[in-house]
Amino acid sequence: MKTKTLLSLLLLTLSSLSFAQSEFNLESSEIQWKGTKITNQSHTGTLKFKKADIKIKNKYDVSGEFKVDMSSLKNDDLSGEWKQKIEGHLKSDDFFSVEKHQEATLVIKKVTSKKNNSYELTGDLTIKSITHPVNFVLLVFNDRIESKLTFNRSKYDIRFASGSFFENLGDNLINDEINLEIILNKI
Repeated sequence: MKTKTLLSLLLLTLSSLSFAQSEFNLESSEIQWKGTKITNQSHTGTLKFKKADIKIKNKYDVSGEFKVDMSSLKNDDLSGEWKQKIEGHLKSDDFFSVEKHQEATLVIKKVTSKKNNSYELTGDLTIKSITHPVNFVLLVFNDRIESKLTFNRSKYDIRFASGSFFENLGDNLINDEINLEIILNKI
């Protein structure tokens, strides 16, 4: 009887996590990114969502899709001419090829409950029309969803100053790992 009760509670908890795009405030939600050089010098900025949809009906019925507007890519740690230069460079073919690839997507494939409001997700991340699986943790709160995700840019053919493609870069080497902090505010 205890097992049946626990399973029922788990399914009830998961079913209460069903969200739809209209339940998120995409204007106030954002993705904060951080890229670093081997010297620990870093740049930070933001991206905006075009779509955010996650539905968890039960542990076997999970779906979700997130679309990011790559043209919304902004730098936050520079100003003036240098801000414009880095934003243009990141949007160029050296990095994200935004003119050719205006969206990045994440499609949820699997969810595993970890704790009360913590879930481990597996999904397919597509950047520059290249898709690779990623794993990350999603925290669900009453007013928002938060997550941290790290991806390896070299897997998405982002080669500029990457040690995965070039040798002897010295202090010019840019680390392949890009860190994302995601905040999705509910309406």
